[in-house]
Amino acid sequence: MKALVIGLLLLSASAPAICAQVASWSAWPVTGSAKLTWAFLDVYNSELRTPSGKYRPNEWPLALVVSYLRDISREDLTEATADQWKALGLLDEANQHHWLQAVQAIWPDATSGNEITFLADQHGGQFYYQADKKHDIVPLGQHFSPAFRDAFLAIWLSPSTQYPQLRTGLIGPR
Repeated sequence: MKALVIGLLLLSASAPAICAQVASWSAWPVTGSAKLTWAFLDVYNSELRTPSGKYRPNEWPLALVVSYLRDISREDLTEATADQWKALGLLDEANQHHWLQAVQAIWPDATSGNEITFLADQHGGQFYYQADKKHDIVPLGQHFSPAFRDAFLAIWLSPSTQYPQLRTGLIGPR
């Protein structure tokens, strides 16, 4: 019981900071947006947001917002992440195994209408989840390291991404 009370106190103490972060990125201009379609199926809409409305590599903060258009299990999301890291040649076995376990533990099974946002900053990044527009945005799990941030965002933003049209749509006009 004592641990539960301490946990609730810590969560309530961090709530203003979480609300400030959410309020900031949701008001940022969209740098670009794109839809992922795979085998004629719409999978998700994505958008990239920055305070300036411009994408500049390695400039923080930025928010990658993914709005799901179909149901996808957390296992499939994790497997797709691993596949993309492999395709990008980002195989740091020790980190990758740890990272994949961490995201599978925190990501929900996505359903149509869900949003998962990755808010990246100079210290790494944090995932946020919104079930739909009627529900609050809530943080998911831990704050990830800069190495994770860079590997995760590379899936969408690397010039070597498997989805160059998606990247072009997200980073906006150059």
